[in-house]
Amino acid sequence: MPTWQQLRDAKLTEYEDAADGWGTVSNRADAARIRVDQEMAAPIHTTQKGEAKTAAQHDMTRLSRNYQYLHGECGLVRTTLNALAAELIDAQKKLQQALDDAADLKFTVNEDGSVEYPQSTQLPLAAGATAGNGVAKPGAPVPFLPGAGEAQGDPNKGKAEDIAERIRQAVSSAVEIDNRYAGILRRLKAPDGLEVTDDMLMDEVRDMGEVRKATGKYLGKEHIPHGASPAENRKWWDGLTQEQREEYQTLFPAEIGALDGIPSAVRDSSNRIVLDEARAQVQQKLDALGPEPSKTIITAGGMVRNPEWTAWDAMGGSKYTGQLEGMKAIQSRFDGTGVDGLPPAYLLGFDVKGNGHVILANGNPDTADNTAVYVPGTKSKLAGAHGDIKRMQDVWDASHSLAPGKSTCTITWIGYDAPQSIVPEAMEKHWAYEGAPKLNNFLEGLQTVQGGPDASHTTLIGHSYGSTTVGAASKAPGHLAADDIVVAGSPGMLVGDASDLDVGKDHVWAEAARDDMVPLGGKTAGLGGYKWGVETWHGVPYNAGYVQTVPSDEAFGAHRMAVDTSGHSGYWREDSTSIGNQAAVVAGRYDQVVDP
Repeated sequence: MPTWQQLRDAKLTEYEDAADGWGTVSNRADAARIRVDQEMAAPIHTTQKGEAKTAAQHDMTRLSRNYQYLHGECGLVRTTLNALAAELIDAQKKLQQALDDAADLKFTVNEDGSVEYPQSTQLPLAAGATAGNGVAKPGAPVPFLPGAGEAQGDPNKGKAEDIAERIRQAVSSAVEIDNRYAGILRRLKAPDGLEVTDDMLMDEVRDMGEVRKATGKYLGKEHIPHGASPAENRKWWDGLTQEQREEYQTLFPAEIGALDGIPSAVRDSSNRIVLDEARAQVQQKLDALGPEPSKTIITAGGMVRNPEWTAWDAMGGSKYTGQLEGMKAIQSRFDGTGVDGLPPAYLLGFDVKGNGHVILANGNPDTADNTAVYVPGTKSKLAGAHGDIKRMQDVWDASHSLAPGKSTCTITWIGYDAPQSIVPEAMEKHWAYEGAPKLNNFLEGLQTVQGGPDASHTTLIGHSYGSTTVGAASKAPGHLAADDIVVAGSPGMLVGDASDLDVGKDHVWAEAARDDMVPLGGKTAGLGGYKWGVETWHGVPYNAGYVQTVPSDEAFGAHRMAVDTSGHSGYWREDSTSIGNQAAVVAGRYDQVVDP
């Protein structure tokens, strides 16, 4: 059992110095990961070929993953040591206060923690008695207040009992703190080897949970803003010390990674921790189900659905497989940095809740001259993220070529719960209205970190039902933090005229292929808006009155752009007029837009 003398003399700054050392390692690991991803990986694509290129890419991916793991684990050690020091310092201060009170009263604190006090001279002595000293030990009745001993005839007795109990409590608290942290620090270690395995990442998840539990008094989740505006999030973040920011990043990466309004590099670093750990967790769940059975089997009655596959799927097999495919698409984008000049990727949002969400940027939006945010539509989710991510890579390439000397950032925003079926879900409006506040917060967050509405030219691109969500976000006057809106294959934007959208009629642009049936289907579902007016086709009126319009209708009043692609999903075909028109708006080169 430690003594009060050991607590008094403990040099707790040594813990803080050690924490600083671990923090340095954590920060250097994160910086090294960024250097690998953004500087070292790119030359491989231009200097290597064949098997050598494949091997080098594998090594770079492994090195990046190792640095990511070091960043997280060393950050946890740093936070644990800082929390340990903070709690012990508090116990030490309480002990020192008790010792100071004893000294002021001319009491003597003995080695065993008992307190020797002079008997009060204010009380009359019994016949033949002489004044002397008394000894108070801890354990006096609550509340241990000075003067509690007056009931026994001596005020000094109560004061001494109070001091003795406070000394005991300080030492006991230090013992509890030491025991609580010792086990965690022993477990914060990694096995030998150069490969970060899924088991190690699962262990990191457990470590994070234990550190959170132990350090709750030092760094609590409740201090992180929840439901606040991007400006409020930024104010909270700016009010933290750099060390506090780093500790929140490694201890609560999911919460920090989701905060609109804080720097994109911070969100990216935090969300990569979440991504790595989620990938390990989902893989473990999938492995526990065993190999995927054949989906169908042949019976005497013909080919039928395999009951074993049905059971496997019911336990999450297809869901987990899809989630892993989505995470693979994100990693593929990371690995693609530098290919054909593609800028570094920033993971601005990620989770596997529900259908899963991902927000992935090509380039840093904080410093971009031109920013585009793409909102996909029906069936968009983590499992199908590859196509949506690829579309924004292509938009970046086309936009970048139109804006030489300027920086461009294009973002895939699967940040809302999109409908997952055409009927009945895509026929309903609530998906758009529920997603709109999330989209508005994200856009406001970008504007906050960019430095205001004039810092970057921002274009919002909505495809299919995603345009309906854009419409819902834009219905509040002055609320949409964007300069232009581009919609492709829109089933309706919940307003009847382009002038009803925040950006103004002159900054609404629409594309619709001749064989895209979604705009017509949107009218059937009532996703358009209504207005008194005249409907025309190439300027020829064919209907008048209270009409429902969608963006591709002439009566809607948007800039209708030329489309040379077919179908509902062809608007991003490489080198097409369709994608070129989108890029022209993103780059602010309105003179390059081709009319129909």
